[in-house]
Parts: sequence; C-alpha cells; structure tokens
Amino acid sequence: MANGIPRFLLPRLRERLGDHKAIVLFGARQVGKTTLLKEIVPANDQTLWLDGDDAGTAALFAQRNIPTFKARFAGRRTVVIDEAQRIPEVGIGLKLITDHMPEVQVIATGSSAFELAGKVNEPLTGRKWEYHLYPLSFGEMAAHHGVFEEERRVNERLLFGYYPEVVASPGKEKEVLRGLSNSYLYKDILMWQGIKKPDKLTKLLQALAFQIGNPVSNSELGQITGLDNETVEKYILLLEHTFVIFRHGPFSRNLRNELKRNRKIYFHDNGIRNAVIAAYQPMELRQDIGALWENWLMSERRKHLAYSGAWTNSWYWRTMGQQEIDLVEESDGKLRAFEFKWNPKAKGRIPLTWKRAYPDSTAEIIHRENYLPFLGVEG
Repeated sequence: MANGIPRFLLPRLRERLGDHKAIVLFGARQVGKTTLLKEIVPANDQTLWLDGDDAGTAALFAQRNIPTFKARFAGRRTVVIDEAQRIPEVGIGLKLITDHMPEVQVIATGSSAFELAGKVNEPLTGRKWEYHLYPLSFGEMAAHHGVFEEERRVNERLLFGYYPEVVASPGKEKEVLRGLSNSYLYKDILMWQGIKKPDKLTKLLQALAFQIGNPVSNSELGQITGLDNETVEKYILLLEHTFVIFRHGPFSRNLRNELKRNRKIYFHDNGIRNAVIAAYQPMELRQDIGALWENWLMSERRKHLAYSGAWTNSWYWRTMGQQEIDLVEESDGKLRAFEFKWNPKAKGRIPLTWKRAYPDSTAEIIHRENYLPFLGVEG
C-alpha cells in the first residue's frame, strides 16, 4: 500500500525483484512512482537512490565503465534511478550493470516514454520488465475505503480526477490541479528541443479537451491551432509519450463504409482535462457530461486491463452514416462492443449494422447503474 491506498501494481513488481532483469517503471509525473517503489525497496544502506536530473548521476553513466560501476555500487542490492530519461547513456549503463552485477536489482523510472524507451529498448532487449503506473484508479480507491464510498464520489472524480495529491487534498482540488497542469504537465514536453511554441501546445491540448468522444484528424486540429499537420502529429506523440493523452483508432474489417482513419483522443485523467480548459462547474450545470463519462470510463478501463495483465486490443467503431460504438475490444479472438451512456434512462442501443456485420460479438451499454463489472469491481 502507498500512503494507505493499495496500488494494484505492487504485487507484480514484488514478483520481479531479484530475477536478474532491470525493472523500468513508466508513468506521468506526480502519479506516485517514487512512493510506490519505497513500498518495495528496503530503506537501508544496501539501497541507493539516484536522481536522473543530478549532474553527478549523468556523469557516472557517461563513463560506461564496468569497474567504475562495481566500485560505485559495491555492497548495494538495489539501485533506483528516478527520471532516468534525463541520462543520455542510461540504457547502456543499465545493460552493463544487469550483465556484470547480477546481484544488483536495477529499477529505473521515467515520466517520458519517448525519451526513456528510446534509450533502453535496444540495450535492454531481453533484460527488462516494463510497467506503467497510472494515477489512482476507481478500483484502488474502492479497495481503500469501500465500493459504496467510492461510488458516492464518482461525480467529483469526473471533475477532479485521480492524481494522488488531488485525492489527498479535499477542498483544494482546483489549486492542486492548477499546479500540476502548470508545473508538471508540460515539463518533459517543453524540455524537448523541438518545442518552441508552448502557446500552440496549450491551444492543441484545449482543442483535444473539447473533442473528447469525437474522431479527429490532424488537419482539423491544425486548422484550430494554426499548426501544420506534421507538427500536430509530433505534439500529439509527445503528449502520448508523457502520459497526458492516449489515442484509439477505428475498427474496420467488413464494411466499406466503416470509418478507417480518424482517431479518438482521451486524457489519462479527467482532472487534467478539466484543468486544461479551466472547467470545474458542477455536474448539473455541464454540457459535456457525456464526454466526461466516456473519458472516465475509457481511462479507468485502461487501468483495469493493465493492472489485471489482460491482453486486449481496443478501438472505436463508426460508419460514414454516423452509426457508432464507443469501444470495441478483442481478446482471444472474441469481440466485445460497449456503448457509454451517463443516464441509465437515456435511449441507447447497439446499431443493427454492427450486429449484422459481427453477429458473434457481444454488446453492452454501460451506464451509471451497471459500470462496476466493466471496471473489474464487485459491488
């Protein structure tokens, strides 16, 4: 448990300790990576914590020298490197330590998959376990203080999200989110050498926030932001790799009129989405409740599948005639379709076109009264 809240990733990390492979833990800034690791890493003189932002750490790894590593890490059982993406030679250094010092468990964290993955993937091929830590999840909070209590707080989660500091600061959510979005959201992105117009990046994020639930194209976003298509794609990739947003592509197999190109974009956290557009008005006054519900379900489903170890492909489905299904999943060759509705009494149905094209699939409408199994939680 981290600060009293069970993190579902903990058991899986504990299982990997001591098996002679590096552990790479990805996740946005401030989601609790360091707090989580302190739960499993002994706090003694056999553990060494290094900071990737520290010049001394970068200098150590720049040497790429086995005797130096052995001297520096003598007597250590665990070496943790926070924000490892800041270290230019970190991948080769981790490989040398893993190959020549099997008694040392190396753990590297990163808030930018774009930078860290590029540095460790090739050197650590076959030598690492990768995991992604998300903001707190509905399931984790339900395990913490009960399903009934967490269900009672769904409206505030739709508004303020699940970043640990936000959850731990009742009454100060707006202030905390403002700090998170201003101080941390852009930090890794703006440090990337190609980002020269942060105002354009902010405008793009705002455009994405208003487009939740709708397929969008780079050209459409370019018209809104004044960016060319190539720059839009570059910025979106960076936002993905710093865990601000994620994309869902269209599902297409049988029908000529199925949408095949445009993608939907969601935020990993509802609170960050609302912070980007400074929209915190109560649920009963909002015009975007359907979009908030869809984004929340999509991000929570993503957490549930990741932490449960499920292998699932996912898309949305839409035809040229605007028939649509919010989420299509494929697991073990079986298709499952889900449509999201905030209001249980609202008219919702699975399009007949889908049923005819994919008769062996299952389909379900997810609303406020039946969403618990969808998120892997028992009522």
